[in-house]
Amino acid sequence: MIQIKRVYESADSRDGRRFLVERLWPRGMKKESLAMDGWLKDVAPSAALRQWFGHDPAKWEEFRQRYTAELKNNTTAVTPLLDAARQGDVTLLYSAHDQEHNSALLLKNFLDERLLENDYVMGRLPG
Repeated sequence: MIQIKRVYESADSRDGRRFLVERLWPRGMKKESLAMDGWLKDVAPSAALRQWFGHDPAKWEEFRQRYTAELKNNTTAVTPLLDAARQGDVTLLYSAHDQEHNSALLLKNFLDERLLENDYVMGRLPG
């Protein structure tokens, strides 16, 4: 199972492997205080896309489309997350205040879709 969680929330035994999926280090967070298995900067939206979006909910749909396109063209960056999710629970850590309009939510959906597609291709799901 893949879940998302703000970096400011405490780690939990149900988190599984924890990955920071932000390009920039979260404000006010000390590196030694964040329990994580890795910082995957390259899976985050590009700097240009992040700056264009600026966490503006009015740009959400366009951001969703652009970020999904970036993910589709960046399979190397998403592979570690897919591999980890196939082995157990994964938590994607993000720092945005908006819990409904953030890249971690889109990344989770993207990964979930890829895992389902793979299960279907591998015959683990009915056609």
